[in-house]
Amino acid sequence: MKSLNVRPYPALRRRAGANENGEVGPMLFEGQTIRVDTHDGGLAELRFARGVEAVSKLDALAFGELRRAIDAITATPAIRGVLITSAMDNFIVGADIFEFIGVFKRPEKDIAAFVGANSEIITALSDLPVPTVAAINGLALGGGLELTLAADYRVMSSAAKIGFPEISLGLFPGYGGTVRLPRLAGLGASAEWIIFGAQQSAERALQAGAVDAVAVPEELHAAALAMLKTAIEGKAEWQGRRSRMNQNLGLAKEEAASLLANARAQAAKALPHLPAAHFAVELLEKASGLDRDAALALEAETFAKVAKTQAASSLVTIFINEQAVKKTIRRYAKDAPRVAKAAVAGAGIMGGGIAYQSASRGVPVVMKDISAAALDLGMSEARKLLAKAVATGRLPQDKADAIIGSITPSLTYEGFEGADVVIEAVVENLAVKQTVLREIEGLVGTNAILASNTSSLRIGTLAEGLRRPENFLGMHFFNPVPKMPLVEVVRGAKTSAQAIAAVTGYAAAMGKTPIVVEDCPGFAVNRTLTPYLIAFLRLVRDGAGFQEIDSAMEAFGWPMGPAYLIDVIGMDISHHVVEIISAGFGPRMDVPFETALEILLRDGRLGQKNGRGFYKYESDSQGRPRKVIDPDTQRLLARGQPNGEIRVGEEEIVARMMLPLILEAARCVEDGIAASPGQLDMCLILGLGLPRYLGGALKYADYLGLKNVVDRADDWASLGPIYRPSERLRAMAAADNVFYPL
Repeated sequence: MKSLNVRPYPALRRRAGANENGEVGPMLFEGQTIRVDTHDGGLAELRFARGVEAVSKLDALAFGELRRAIDAITATPAIRGVLITSAMDNFIVGADIFEFIGVFKRPEKDIAAFVGANSEIITALSDLPVPTVAAINGLALGGGLELTLAADYRVMSSAAKIGFPEISLGLFPGYGGTVRLPRLAGLGASAEWIIFGAQQSAERALQAGAVDAVAVPEELHAAALAMLKTAIEGKAEWQGRRSRMNQNLGLAKEEAASLLANARAQAAKALPHLPAAHFAVELLEKASGLDRDAALALEAETFAKVAKTQAASSLVTIFINEQAVKKTIRRYAKDAPRVAKAAVAGAGIMGGGIAYQSASRGVPVVMKDISAAALDLGMSEARKLLAKAVATGRLPQDKADAIIGSITPSLTYEGFEGADVVIEAVVENLAVKQTVLREIEGLVGTNAILASNTSSLRIGTLAEGLRRPENFLGMHFFNPVPKMPLVEVVRGAKTSAQAIAAVTGYAAAMGKTPIVVEDCPGFAVNRTLTPYLIAFLRLVRDGAGFQEIDSAMEAFGWPMGPAYLIDVIGMDISHHVVEIISAGFGPRMDVPFETALEILLRDGRLGQKNGRGFYKYESDSQGRPRKVIDPDTQRLLARGQPNGEIRVGEEEIVARMMLPLILEAARCVEDGIAASPGQLDMCLILGLGLPRYLGGALKYADYLGLKNVVDRADDWASLGPIYRPSERLRAMAAADNVFYPL
């Protein structure tokens, strides 16, 4: 069917659920999440609503009430058709992920039974003895989309979006989505929707055959009602369509395999860390030759297998942690004053990135530096980012021009006096930063907030000499600023709650994820990263090849290995950060040998920025740096390898790299630097690029088992104190405790 442009009934425009005269008939069922009303002509409207809750979801309560609502409809012979609607802004946003935590700890057979029982309720909806039409408004995602697929017909608002986002949780649809969508949209399109998880527009859904009609939002209800009446009157072959939905796809095995070839190739790229896409493609192929009920049983069985994978457990934990972080941000932002104007002291790539991020989100900014060249670089960075947004169609040129016009470059502090927040982003030198901060404090208003973008220096030390330390804190961005979502909001000993709220609100307004951490050298992310880098430097000293280490860690799931990471950060900056943070936690982080960093720095290598680091860098056709092997690097590193080169296996490399990171992450939580294991893990995922399938350092520790972590660390104790577990971690391991008990 094509897009509909149906004139709504006036009464329906006034009140959803009313008949043509604006009246609602007898109510068949009313629960906390679902209501079923009857209308003239034997029509029933099954309407989802959650009272004061923001969204409608499929949780245990909703499934129980859906079962009772279906029973009420079935027990009423006068019902001739059912309209399925939502009274919320969104149809249904999916299942309740919080319920999955406990369920996924059960054995596979129990998970399959849980999923199968809920799937049977949706199947009961599809088996009602009368035609059904779903009116899709807002978002219908995951289980919400699966419920609409159980209807005989679907009418979608032109403003709505549908999709299967389960892959982001390490899962795939488990309530009939892998069975019903292929019977409507075909195997190839269904596989694409499932393994990529993208939201689909109404136009694309209509083209794929996933919906039968599209209507403008204000006419959605009337259009769906008209379609239902057409089916009731026998003008639409709903029974034949339903019969076809219950059969297999009618494809030969070779044909099904061919249709899924591209999806299988895409799914293979995610192995071995994210197996859900692979499982989904295999399921789609096997189920194509089965009838509906057999395919649904196979779906539940396969879903249970995926639910027990490391990736599913980790990604569900990340989802829960993300919700907790968002809740905390909302709490701080509620009390945050509006930031109308900002300033950045220090330009270059970092300062330019911060200025761009602020201006692009509607907060004008003054960017100051003592160097005209640095200002030019900062403005160039902002222009480059805006040009890319215009070229990709994400931003019209006039808006790009307005954004760049709201960034004021300056060689003086002119304009700082009107700033609500000033971000210091000058060179990572204590004396220089303290001087700049005192200068700025003397210029700005008494209520202005000063924030340092330091990556390693203590906020308490930087605050010395400030007259208003309560208005000072850390605001640590990660490079590149536009891409990295995390901002560490660092509370100093004298930082006020108002300053924390203001900067948290400002960071959130900039489109970032602010997480409040306590003050220490390196804060949460760089403190945890430092032992990881020390472990890398020790491996190289012991004779391991830096390329082999990079390859092993990238195969483990890191976006880049440690040598490449150091090149990207900058060898001088990496050395400086490691030096400052290790000094702050000596002797645990002492480095009692000449490191590869020191050897290469002495040769004038700075990493990507001067084209020479562990690797050499050449420009590709787009002008971007491309790393190539430098044959001279190993010759230089040999000077710091007293035992020569040795072959180290991937398993040993991963263990020696990850254990110090895990142990330091545990200490960060013990010391109260992060408020919880979840907050610490989110810092590492958002700020460091820790592989998401791990769920975070502490979630990974739970997966390994804390006793195993402690035992493996003891095996490597001779390599230095970074492999020494804290006494609290030893006690947790002995008591068989975990960081995530639920």
